[in-house]
Amino acid sequence: MTGNCSTDSNNACCGDSCVPPALIERQRNILIWVLIINAGMFVVEASAGWVAHSSALLADSLDMLGDSLVYSFSLFAISRGPRWGARSALLKGGIMAIFGLFVLGEVIHKLLWPVVPVAETIGIIGVLALLANLTCLLLLTRHRSDDLNMHSVWLCSRNDIIANLGVLLAGAGVALTQHGWPDIAIGLVIASLFLHSAIQVIGRATHQLREVS
Repeated sequence: MTGNCSTDSNNACCGDSCVPPALIERQRNILIWVLIINAGMFVVEASAGWVAHSSALLADSLDMLGDSLVYSFSLFAISRGPRWGARSALLKGGIMAIFGLFVLGEVIHKLLWPVVPVAETIGIIGVLALLANLTCLLLLTRHRSDDLNMHSVWLCSRNDIIANLGVLLAGAGVALTQHGWPDIAIGLVIASLFLHSAIQVIGRATHQLREVS
């Protein structure tokens, strides 16, 4: 018995829904793995982004941190029905919006006080982050249609891939031009992606909360 959840041989009835225990266990194991991967990559990318003066790497590292926080909450919400799943998605949307605004501020700071980031560091860490997020996406793809909770997690991972490709593009642009504007441009694109995804996820989560209330 967990909270208001009960389990029999076929289903785990939790909150507003009944979910097969085997499915809950698979979802939980996958979330644990992607949580570990994202938390580790946040430390790596944030450190590298700070040292290399890269807006793109810092933006991507914040996305990793946001994912880690929400995966933790998703683990709590995973067997508690659509209401908690919607709350988990709503939290993710809020975090994405906050990080999007933070990255936007970082871009404005770089425009006012320009600095050329280290292209080599951006490229190496960008490839590492891409491999990490591809692993997460492959793990999550099978469960992307299970519920809103898992779909929002999968959506975050898909957006991470786009952000990683942008980081690599920023590194190549800085290496070719020896200027910081490609990094600033990609940082702006990632911030826009954060804010767009935040609006999408918050809208769906709010709609689901209204339906189950």
